Amino acid sequence: MQPRLFLRFEFGGEDRIGPGKVALLETIERERSISAAARAMGMSYRRAWLLVDTMNRMFREPVVVARPGRATGRSAEVTPMGARLVAAYRDAEERAERASSALVDEIVKALRPDYRPPPGRKRARS
Repeated sequence: MQPRLFLRFEFGGEDRIGPGKVALLETIERERSISAAARAMGMSYRRAWLLVDTMNRMFREPVVVARPGRATGRSAEVTPMGARLVAAYRDAEERAERASSALVDEIVKALRPDYRPPPGRKRARS
């Protein structure tokens, strides 16, 4: 069993950037649509829109711009700021995984031999 490292930046209150919001930005970039990204991630459009709105309000520049585009199916775009945010997060995540790998191995070795994680446990994402 290899545990996974989750990295989340908390800015106070409910404002945070973590794996869920970064995955949403990556999916919007791929799908070019907030609604298509929401469907692909199994969340409601409203939830996806609220997450995008939160991120857009956090930063000096928007991370996603939405435009009317139903005819083309491309109604949202991750901005250069959003792309920088994703790249910085993924870089920090990679560095944290490298820096903690020996410690994680030590923790895994200390687990009981019969330890099994509870089935079906979901983690909160942000």
